[in-house]
Amino acid sequence: MPFGLGLEGHSDGDVLLHAIMDACLGAAGLGDIGVYFPTEDESLRGVSSLELLGRVQDLLRSAGFRPVNVDAVVVAEAPKLAPFFGEMKGLIARTLGIDTGAVNLKATTNERLGFVGRGEGIAALAVVLLEVSR
Repeated sequence: MPFGLGLEGHSDGDVLLHAIMDACLGAAGLGDIGVYFPTEDESLRGVSSLELLGRVQDLLRSAGFRPVNVDAVVVAEAPKLAPFFGEMKGLIARTLGIDTGAVNLKATTNERLGFVGRGEGIAALAVVLLEVSR
């Protein structure tokens, strides 16, 4: 998406996908992304968060879980994300092996409060429902 600013991170810095990965791992009782993808691992520098989400999907499958749906919100003053939600939902759904309709994305601002409100960063929150597939 065209925007003058970017995010810094060890991987590609995709805050939304990182929140979804943490929600998946947490729902399965498997810890968090730092356990599997530590910042000390230089092989992960700049890696696509979609690739990491695919690895999380493999971890879920191995643990006997399958994602049912995803609900996530991005908190940012800019850019406007809604025009990109269709494509984003498709990528997330495909990577997790669920229907696009099972992925809900939202965006909101932080009403110019705090570091998010000043445009110094963004935040994302996600909830994932898993079912046992054993």
